[in-house]
Amino acid sequence: MTEKSSTEKVEIFGQEYKIKGAGDPEYIHKIAGYVDSKMREIAHSSGIMSQSRIAILAALNIADELHQERDEREKAKGVLADQAAKLGEMLEDKISVGR
Repeated sequence: MTEKSSTEKVEIFGQEYKIKGAGDPEYIHKIAGYVDSKMREIAHSSGIMSQSRIAILAALNIADELHQERDEREKAKGVLADQAAKLGEMLEDKISVGR
């Protein structure tokens, strides 16, 4: 079954965009709102007036967030793998004692 494609109008930093995508239109609006808020935050805190510079800085901030999350997920996966291995060893020890 294929997902239905829709076109949503969103506003990002005062500009209207038509975004075509599959899935939930609310998600498209949520992501657009996130980008808009990042751009506004950068514009407010930096005093930069150029939309393209603000967009690039927002993209860099969002990319940084993404990579930090990925790094944290990889660390968590490593910890879980270590814990699973230790549990497996403990189970093997208990099973071999019971034989």
